Amino acid sequence: MQSLLSIFGLTRRSLLALALPLLTGAAFAQAYPNKVIKLVVPFPAGGPTDTASRIVGQKLGERLKQPVVVENRAGASGSIAAAFVAKSAPDGYTLMMLATPTLLAPHLYKKAGYDILKDFAPVATVYDLPIVMVVNPALMPSVTDLQKLITHAKAQPGKLNYTSSGAGSFGHLSMELLKTQGQFDMQHVAYRGGVPAITDLLGGQVPMMYADLVAALPHIQAGKLRAIAVGSPRRVSLIPNVKTVAEQGISGFDAVSWGGLLAPAGTPRDIVARLSAEVKQILAEKDVQERLEHVGTFAAYQSPDQMAARMRQDYDKWGKVIRDKGISAE
Repeated sequence: MQSLLSIFGLTRRSLLALALPLLTGAAFAQAYPNKVIKLVVPFPAGGPTDTASRIVGQKLGERLKQPVVVENRAGASGSIAAAFVAKSAPDGYTLMMLATPTLLAPHLYKKAGYDILKDFAPVATVYDLPIVMVVNPALMPSVTDLQKLITHAKAQPGKLNYTSSGAGSFGHLSMELLKTQGQFDMQHVAYRGGVPAITDLLGGQVPMMYADLVAALPHIQAGKLRAIAVGSPRRVSLIPNVKTVAEQGISGFDAVSWGGLLAPAGTPRDIVARLSAEVKQILAEKDVQERLEHVGTFAAYQSPDQMAARMRQDYDKWGKVIRDKGISAE
């Protein structure tokens, strides 16, 4: 043994020094978790990302036998939260619930403060948040489906308005993509948040909106708004009679907002794998699926590798829309 070590210029002490980090890392991963885990949400309390985080965070804490505390750090489409988490220790004790606006913020803000594809370790996707095209039926009584909207828009190009929750919001980007693929034009009227946008839609100040289903659903159910299309590839169970955009003649259209857990880059792979496995089990529970669906989101697990691929795909896809349309949130 000694002669072999000598051949490679190693001593027993140097061999131990090489092995120690591996042993320490394995022991660290096995001991995880042994304290409170912080789950950072990049939006205010009460929205779909926050609600999904609290549902999953509670279950995760129960399974890990350590508290998971939700901390809201809102601002700049989630950039403030993301920059904070990116600089946090990569030890599995600080996580973030990524949402599509935060994924795309580096395209919309010159100084987002993070590289979404390099500064994080994907853990698991958690939910899909469908978006729905809604019109005020009092203002657009004849528009009962997407093709009638397109016909209506083409008859008066550039004169019809639509709204969203803000410049660069997912509803804004989805409508701009739809305009390109459907070859029609409408003018965007940006609001600062979904609530004021829907309030003015209901009040008749604007005729239509591409909205999060969670925000629009109560008004659809009350008959105050008419849903004419959903952006997802498949119909949504909460509004099963509303056809997808693809079903209405624009093949391949796919616009789904989503969320998933991220850890800082460099988090040990054993910890990422443990968290991902726990999330997969949580999202398979019927009561979790029902609670998520109650607030307009849908359980949607994907592995770390699948989440990384989805992040890259959406970052590139919607980044092109942002560049082509000259969209900025600043």
